[in-house]
Amino acid sequence: MKRKTLVLPALAGVLALLASACGDSDGGDSDKDTISVGTTDQFAVSEDAPAPFDPTATYDVSTWSIMRNTFQTLVRPPRSGTEPELDAARKCEFTDQVGEQYRCTLREGLKFSNGNELTTEDVAFSVRRMLAIGGELGPANLLSNLDRVETPSDTEIVFHLKVPDATFPYKLATPAGAIVDSESYPEKGYKKGFDVVGSGPYEIESFESGASEAVLARNPNYGGTLDIKNEKIELRFYKSSEAMEKALTSGKIDVMNRTISPEQVDRLKQDQSDDVELVETPGQEIRYLVFNTDSDEGGKQAVRRAMAEVIDRKSLARDVYRRTTEPLYSMVPTGLPGHRNSFFNEYGDPKTDTARRTLQQAGIDTPVKLTLHYTTDHYGAVTAEEFKLLQKQLNATRLFDVDVKGVPWEKYRTDAKEGAYEVYGYGWFPDFPDPDSFIGPFFDKGNFLNMPYVNKEIRNTLLPKTRKETNRASTAEDLGRMQDIISDEVPLLPLWQGKQYIAAGDDITGVEWALNSSSSLQLWELERGVSG
Repeated sequence: MKRKTLVLPALAGVLALLASACGDSDGGDSDKDTISVGTTDQFAVSEDAPAPFDPTATYDVSTWSIMRNTFQTLVRPPRSGTEPELDAARKCEFTDQVGEQYRCTLREGLKFSNGNELTTEDVAFSVRRMLAIGGELGPANLLSNLDRVETPSDTEIVFHLKVPDATFPYKLATPAGAIVDSESYPEKGYKKGFDVVGSGPYEIESFESGASEAVLARNPNYGGTLDIKNEKIELRFYKSSEAMEKALTSGKIDVMNRTISPEQVDRLKQDQSDDVELVETPGQEIRYLVFNTDSDEGGKQAVRRAMAEVIDRKSLARDVYRRTTEPLYSMVPTGLPGHRNSFFNEYGDPKTDTARRTLQQAGIDTPVKLTLHYTTDHYGAVTAEEFKLLQKQLNATRLFDVDVKGVPWEKYRTDAKEGAYEVYGYGWFPDFPDPDSFIGPFFDKGNFLNMPYVNKEIRNTLLPKTRKETNRASTAEDLGRMQDIISDEVPLLPLWQGKQYIAAGDDITGVEWALNSSSSLQLWELERGVSG
């Protein structure tokens, strides 16, 4: 039969796999309880990234995939849907009327992968450590509303919030709430290298920089709520998606995920053989441009608005991504409550004359000289093609004189945070399936991009107001207002929303459950069945 495309409308996306160098080896079906998964992500220990698997030291899609499978959190993303489910905790709830006190009861008998007992003190240590040292490289901003954490008993842990926040359980279910062993992790520094001491479903059996393969083995000490369907995950690292695809179709690996190019999606859909299945989901990955509003040209609102008036998102989705993405006109993607097409409402279809008037009225000489930066090795090779088209679109108006420059991810993410780029591209996978995850991380205090832009209405009024609402659908009006502000002032410029893909051999079951509503790859769902 033809390779199948399974459309799963309830699923939100894919959080990419891990990764490092390149490799290829036989053995995709050598062990019934071992699933081999290919990836092209680059991963290494460096001066700028000294501790890739320390929750306090990283905040990107690649490393979070390792963490979600090796660390445990009190509550976790669900198999499907949006509401967090229990894991290390056997009970969690808000215990006051205003939503400022969140109390959890720890499961009994939990242990870390090294055999140490997991206690409420480890939970408190992990959260305090995240807040103390996770602000520079990690996701500490997700927990910035935490005032203090207490452990009134051996089983109880209480989180006291500064202001009410109905999304706090969602944030606690991310690696920002990962529980680490207080005897294995330094209180004031990073745990360097690839070592992980967690209590999640897997432990790292082997992982070496530059190696062609790493192994995640089932953690015998895991005491949470997940049903683990395999004994080992072998991660195979490839320098190109083409080499990874070849390994899949030849049976050397069982699954491939990140990155699958638009060309490969077409090829896998059209191939008539029946040994591989392609799973498609309506993802929540977004891609956008960031403006350094302290820079010469990026600091001019008229320049930012003029770019919004001429960039053709439909062309990007059609000509570069071959309809594996959809044009995005808001930082909040479609499919989430409160989404509003604010950028389309504000600017409509691309119009050069409108952009010319915008620049003229602001007294800005043309052409405006800009360099658009992008990363060469983090979001896939097609990113270079995307930025070439953006350059072509902007320069065709004769209102801009744009150059583009690619930078390796290791240097890119550090330089971007330090304000080295005037305009640059970034991607975002949601921390949790709620509109707040597409606004809070960018516009709250301690935003992860380290943007100089501040909007007081969003930060001081609208975000706190929406976070008080336990009925998330009731926040639509205020969410719409925030999206309108962003489209008017354009500190960020949304480009597209991605569909997500994972390909697997037809003897691998659970693929349709491997993608959850928090955009996480759930490795424990994969199991070897019988080839069709």
